[in-house]
Amino acid sequence: MTTPIARAEEILRAACGDRVRTSFPLAPLTTFRIGGPAALFLEPESARDVAAASRAVRESGVPFVVIGKGSNVLVSDAGFPGLVIRLGRGFRWAARDGDRLTAGGAMPLPALANAALQHSLAGLEFGVAIPASFGGAVRMNAGAHGHSLDEVVASVEIVTMGDGRTVAVPASEAGFRYRDTALPDDAVVIGATVRLEPGDPQRIRGHMDEAREWRRRTQPLAEPNCGSVFTNPPGDHAARLVESVGAKGLRVGGAGVSTKHSNFIVVDAGASASDVLSLIEQVRGLVLERTGIHLEMEVRCVGAFEGDRPAAR
Repeated sequence: MTTPIARAEEILRAACGDRVRTSFPLAPLTTFRIGGPAALFLEPESARDVAAASRAVRESGVPFVVIGKGSNVLVSDAGFPGLVIRLGRGFRWAARDGDRLTAGGAMPLPALANAALQHSLAGLEFGVAIPASFGGAVRMNAGAHGHSLDEVVASVEIVTMGDGRTVAVPASEAGFRYRDTALPDDAVVIGATVRLEPGDPQRIRGHMDEAREWRRRTQPLAEPNCGSVFTNPPGDHAARLVESVGAKGLRVGGAGVSTKHSNFIVVDAGASASDVLSLIEQVRGLVLERTGIHLEMEVRCVGAFEGDRPAAR
């Protein structure tokens, strides 16, 4: 009897050949550098490839997940028992049309911020300090320095995995909210357009330099981490809450709360994803017990964890 994984692989190989990978290690694709392999892995280079992935998911029933630069994901030690999609170089591009920049979902957000600078366009300076793909940043409405992508996004191009259709979604219908959107759960963001404003290049560069310096000064860039672990609750900051309950420097196995920024978890060589998740739960428990505030995770869990934590998709 053909398994769902075997059926999905068959469909993908017919469309994408040996670009389809099996038992593919995911740890090197994440900023944590931990986690197990993907049962199936594909870097689509075109909308046709994404449509093939959609067909494989529909006809086989395998779960899927999309990762970008891997800066906000925690992959289970057991890996992911389905299809992992990471947009390839065919989606790494940018084009200007007046005060608008359109880019593919694989375009790194810092690179897009630099492209805006080259065209003397202001409004995306904060993106230079966010180590995410453009697609992933749009999907989660990434932000920094008091700004977020919903301020500049004009439209989003998605492929819905349920039917393989490519759809342009106006920003007004994307449901942007704090660190999230209302885009369909099965949507792959393959591109988006931002509307910016003409600006002085020196002023734009100055704001970008400030953002880079702030990141260098406040974040543990020299240690593997996933970026912010928790979203900020209304009217407060997760880092302040974590520090207020004495969790700064708390450790579980090879994972520890950063002593440089309390909303970051850093890992040592040999750390496991289970160490990280256990630490996250301990920190959340302390904050809830002592402040009554339930911290929401910003990092996404990919795969199954102890306690039957559900996969990301």
